[in-house]
Amino acid sequence: MDNNSKRERTFTWDNPLGGASKAMKMAGIEYLRAMTEGSLPLPPLLHTLDFEVDSIENGSATFAFTPQEFHYNPIGSVHGGVITAILDSAMGCSLHSLLPAGTGYTTLELKVNFLKAVSIESGRLKAIGKVIYSGGRTALTEAQLTGNDGTIYAHAVSTCLIITAKKDG
Repeated sequence: MDNNSKRERTFTWDNPLGGASKAMKMAGIEYLRAMTEGSLPLPPLLHTLDFEVDSIENGSATFAFTPQEFHYNPIGSVHGGVITAILDSAMGCSLHSLLPAGTGYTTLELKVNFLKAVSIESGRLKAIGKVIYSGGRTALTEAQLTGNDGTIYAHAVSTCLIITAKKDG
C-alpha cells in the first residue's frame, strides 16, 4: 500500500439529546446501563473515537479502544487528547454510576500524566476509572490507561463538581 494513499472512515450515531434528556430522571447507574444495553443511545464521542464501554459498576467504569491511524498526532503516536478523552470518560462515568436521580456532575479539574507512547503496536488498551472520594459538592476520581500485559500508559485524576437539580416551588 502506498504510504501516501488517502484513507477514509465512516461512522454513524444516534441523536444524543433524546438520551441526555433522561439523564437527570434516572439514577446514574441505571442511565449508564441503559446506554450499554442499547435502550438509550451511546454518546457520539464513543463512535467518533471508536471507544467501547467495557464495564460499568458502582463507583467504577472501564472503557477500551484499539489505537488506530485516525487517533495519531503529527509525530506518529496516539494524540494526548484521545488518551485524555478515554480517561475522562472512565472517570466521569465512575462518578456518574454513584449519583442518584436528579444529580449530575461536571469536571472542575483534570490532570493527566502520559507515561508511555501509545501506538498501533500497543494493542487494545483499557481506561479503568474509579471514584476515590465523593462528598456533598465535590468528588475526586482517577483512571489508568493500561495494556493487556499490565503496562501503564497514562494516569489521570479529576476533581468534579456534583450538581443537584433545583426543586420546583
